[in-house]
Amino acid sequence: MTIEITDSNFEEVVLKADKPVLVDFWAEWCGPCRMVGPVVEELSNEYQGKAVIGKVDVDNNPEVSMKFGIRNIPALLFFKDGEIVDKQIGAVPKSVLAEKLEKQL
Repeated sequence: MTIEITDSNFEEVVLKADKPVLVDFWAEWCGPCRMVGPVVEELSNEYQGKAVIGKVDVDNNPEVSMKFGIRNIPALLFFKDGEIVDKQIGAVPKSVLAEKLEKQL
């Protein structure tokens, strides 16, 4: 199950994580986000214990969205040791996201 990431818990959940982190920046009204959502959920189940996977609702969390310059969604950022190591903008097949996540393990 994906973790709900907010402006207030972002540092704790993402930047201080001891595992690779995939953050899905999304919004309720975004069609492509709804396509990527189930894929992110599947990855969350498959990588449980190996990676942290969470979602940021950009409408409710403007601070973290602005901090990382999120202008297009879905935006998927991959973090390791508190740093962005990869990113994917737009809807892509699950295999693309899984491959990017595997590189961080």
